[in-house]
Amino acid sequence: MNWCIDVAVQTPAHSALGDVLSYKSPVAVAPGALVRVSLGRREVLGVAWAVRSADEDPGSEIELKPVTGVLDALPPLGDGWRDLVAFAARYYQRSLGEIALAALPPQLRDLSAVQLERRLKRQAPPAAAAGGGEAAAAVVALTPEQTEALARFEAEPGPFLLFGSTGSGKTEVYLRSVATLLAREPAAQALVMVPEINLTPQLEARFKARFGADAVVSLHSGMTNPQRLASWLAAHGGAARIVLGTRMAVFASMPALRLIVVDEEHDPSYKQQEGARYSARDLAVWRGRREGAKVILGSATPSLESWHRSRPAEGEDAGGSYRRLAMPSRVGAGALPAVRLVDMNLQPPKTVLSGALLDAIGQRIARGEQSMVFLNRRGYAPVLACGDCGWKSECPHCSAFRVFHKIDRTLRCHHCGFTERVPRACPACGNPDIAPVGRGTERLEEHLGELFAPVRRPDGSAVRIARIDADSTRKQGALESQLAAVHAGEVDVLVGTQMIAKGHDFRRITLVSAINPDGALFSSDFRAPERLFGLLMQSAGRAGRDAAYLTAQQSSAEMWIQTHHPQHPLFAALRRHDYAAFAQGELADRAAAGMPPFAFQALLRADARSQEAAQAFLNAASEAAEALPGADRVTRYPAVPLTIQRVANVERAQMLIESGSRAALQKLLAGWQPLLHGLRRQPEGKGVIRWLVDVDPQSI
Repeated sequence: MNWCIDVAVQTPAHSALGDVLSYKSPVAVAPGALVRVSLGRREVLGVAWAVRSADEDPGSEIELKPVTGVLDALPPLGDGWRDLVAFAARYYQRSLGEIALAALPPQLRDLSAVQLERRLKRQAPPAAAAGGGEAAAAVVALTPEQTEALARFEAEPGPFLLFGSTGSGKTEVYLRSVATLLAREPAAQALVMVPEINLTPQLEARFKARFGADAVVSLHSGMTNPQRLASWLAAHGGAARIVLGTRMAVFASMPALRLIVVDEEHDPSYKQQEGARYSARDLAVWRGRREGAKVILGSATPSLESWHRSRPAEGEDAGGSYRRLAMPSRVGAGALPAVRLVDMNLQPPKTVLSGALLDAIGQRIARGEQSMVFLNRRGYAPVLACGDCGWKSECPHCSAFRVFHKIDRTLRCHHCGFTERVPRACPACGNPDIAPVGRGTERLEEHLGELFAPVRRPDGSAVRIARIDADSTRKQGALESQLAAVHAGEVDVLVGTQMIAKGHDFRRITLVSAINPDGALFSSDFRAPERLFGLLMQSAGRAGRDAAYLTAQQSSAEMWIQTHHPQHPLFAALRRHDYAAFAQGELADRAAAGMPPFAFQALLRADARSQEAAQAFLNAASEAAEALPGADRVTRYPAVPLTIQRVANVERAQMLIESGSRAALQKLLAGWQPLLHGLRRQPEGKGVIRWLVDVDPQSI
């Protein structure tokens, strides 16, 4: 008897081949099994999605290609995993195969059935159930707020928003939740997600210390392909009880998943910005509902969407679908840092660091304490310029400037990567006096070194200044060694970008300063104030995390902000550490303007050889959508160039689509897909390189 197997494969983008391709097999293949099939001239990995008798196949007169191999050494991917992939493909307007295959380890795609069997034999034996977690956890005394949060977590269905201030002990709540789960169900699995790779080692160390190294695996893009495969196999086979990972881990195959933790849930890094633009946070909530797993979203500054969904019932408002767990106090009764605003309008022109801030940092150095200086711009200077003719270091391939990196004397575009040596003189007029304009972390590090060169530490040695950003941590292991130096007290002043503002538990830092945060106050992106508030609150949270250390030092924690707009309401809420007041104001503004979470958005984006071609495609697409059912419930705005409209010689344009109904928006997007595929082959599609749909975009 012959069988018809529908297989999800990674088809070329915009091929319009459909979600699955049909193949024949002499034996039935279980749905979820990994198979090898031919696609064009290649043999590729696919996932068996549906199986039926060839006699039942309406297209049985068509000669199908055979399934060339089944990787039956692996258990099939479960129904819950396939439902998650299908939902993500449908909601984010991508093909089923693209989502499914991207969720699998890259090395798995190249293994034959025989090679996979050999690999599985080398895989470590299943770990013993991760008991002992509760016993280890008993060493740490819980605060009343942690105790109440855990009690509600056990008693209520969720999903939960754990709204805990920086230093309130959210990680301990995660650890206890996992320990309780594994004590109750020894075979259960937990997924713990963090927004960025650099936060994984710190969390991994705590989980391995609590539950044992064999029970914990990591999953993130910084791992080698063999490492990712080993972790994925351990999770899929049930050997790994706990999976720690970045956004990609939301698709990890975990057959006994019972708990999902999304730490720093507000972080925009959970939204994929290439290919399938999914939100790992939102998919985690959906997956928890589908698989009966409890979900905790944790943050000191929740996204406004999650905050709104966790609102308590009030009057005729039935409240949100999330349950809010509040932990406003720091562990150890340490006070949140005092926020000090420096009005830069009162400083001399071109002042980089105010005298008061330099004095405060100097006092910390004299006491042997650490300070952190935060500037969200890497490089030495954002642009190199000629004062004679006005030449600037523009990128020839992008509508952006190349950044000056003094450490290797290069001009580097942070958008397309184009790099050149710094010219000896102005390329336009020959003036040898070209100079940096503006300031990045590299230049700030140098400036601080010059200012504190005469200063000595308590032991008489020179002040030690370190920088942590994407440039200083390029080499393997660089980030870990730099963080270890900070923790060991070998750094007096730490300079960096937002990499150092998130999640790190620096025990000796007592002062944090933000140098130039004003740009986000008046951004065209309506999410910019929310992100700035979150970033400043997170930065402040790095100071004074050890109350005992502050007491011993007879010191206090401070957050300094240099701004030209000290009267801005955002800073007023920040000084009170009052996220609730800030959120209330922002939500009121968004409700009045009809913006998320009170409306739902998508972007249709086109990349083309010319800006005219990109916008012509989008305008034609808008006209085509007019005839779709329900189009009157969805607003389509005019096509506009992106803020940086040219990257790598490709022109980019976008169209915002918005509706008060998520269902209406999804219906229009689904009906639009075939029209967009067809339009690409029409004259309106000439010159268009690619188009994509971004659902729930995080930046517009």
